[in-house]
Amino acid sequence: MSTQDENQPVGDDDGVYVISVAAELSGMHPQTLRQYDRMGLVSPGRASGRGRRYSLRDIASLRNIQRLVGDGINLAGIKRIIELESAVANMAIEMAKLRTEVDALMKVTPAAKAASKSNRELPAPQEP
Repeated sequence: MSTQDENQPVGDDDGVYVISVAAELSGMHPQTLRQYDRMGLVSPGRASGRGRRYSLRDIASLRNIQRLVGDGINLAGIKRIIELESAVANMAIEMAKLRTEVDALMKVTPAAKAASKSNRELPAPQEP
């Protein structure tokens, strides 16, 4: 039935809810969930029989979509918001990785650290 070890806890990304349960948890009709899947607003996992399996993260996304619809945003706008939020999250991760690399380089290269510090402490421009 399930490929997951029965002793392992269920994670936020594990697709465990069938569409009827996901619909009830999100307060939506199952047909709405199918439409959102077709549009790419939410992408549930698939069971071996191709049935949708929704995760806790999917349920949270559905609730967020429902909130945005309630705020008057159309589905195309919601899709764009989701894409932009994902891009921002990916950039934040990339920035954190780069910050870690820069910090490691600063520890190895004291001259770079001094140059960086002096660049941050530039005097205010003088008027002629």
